[in-house]
Amino acid sequence: MKTSAGILLYRTIGTQLQVFLVHPGGPFWKNKDEGAWSIPKGEFEMGENPLDAAKREFEEETGQKIDGYFIPLEPVKLKSGKVIYAWAVEGDIDANHINSNLIEIPWPPKSGKMLQVPEVDRGEWFDEATAMTKINSAQAKLVEQLAKMIEKA
Repeated sequence: MKTSAGILLYRTIGTQLQVFLVHPGGPFWKNKDEGAWSIPKGEFEMGENPLDAAKREFEEETGQKIDGYFIPLEPVKLKSGKVIYAWAVEGDIDANHINSNLIEIPWPPKSGKMLQVPEVDRGEWFDEATAMTKINSAQAKLVEQLAKMIEKA
């Protein structure tokens, strides 16, 4: 079973919860918006500390380190079967200055050619309602969990 670890960065402006999401890079995702966004995340190996992996992936995908009080969220399962472990952390980063690592993807598909693209082409802050339409549907549960925690606080 494949596993990923990620960070759901959040902030509150007045009373409004905002979450930080990233959009995948590359030609396949270029014109996709609703349901295409994600928390910064990535796969981790057996034996690797999932929170350490989540912090590493956040830095790789945004170019910025993340620190703070990490709140574990209930894992979610994608349609593919992959399980995502996530932590919420309050913080703020400049979404206009994302500096993602590069990855190689086969493009065009099945051509045997490889294309180098940024893993993430942009990041953005969204209010809760907008985030729910932008984020991958399985990951929406992470935003819901965070919103419930914030309401109770």
